[in-house]
Amino acid sequence: MRCVSHLATCVSWLIVCAAVATAGCSPPTSTAPGVQVDLTVAPSPPVVGDADVTLTLKDANGSPLADAVVSLEGNMNHAGMKPSFAELHEGEPGRYAGKLEFTMGGDWFILVTAKTSDGQIVERKIDVPGVQAE
Repeated sequence: MRCVSHLATCVSWLIVCAAVATAGCSPPTSTAPGVQVDLTVAPSPPVVGDADVTLTLKDANGSPLADAVVSLEGNMNHAGMKPSFAELHEGEPGRYAGKLEFTMGGDWFILVTAKTSDGQIVERKIDVPGVQAE
């Protein structure tokens, strides 16, 4: 009887561990799928160092989304590199700008997270291939 109880406890813990391990494995999704996100990086192609990043947010009708809080996370396509972070600031309605550091040449991607003034969360992954070493 003692072995059955121990087995049940072990199985329960395995189920909990599996649930926790897989909870963070899905890619980011957008709760605002109609929002248009346009990201530009200058120079193009980017080089190692600080790059000027401009992001335009528009609603499904093409109207600018003003007063959003926008942050970026830049990562290389291979594991082991420290990510770069940036907060973008609005210059004109729906247009956000800032700098993001590319620390190494190669293929990168940028995770965009924006919280609109009405509380929508916008998440996008944008590929930035071919960052050039100086």
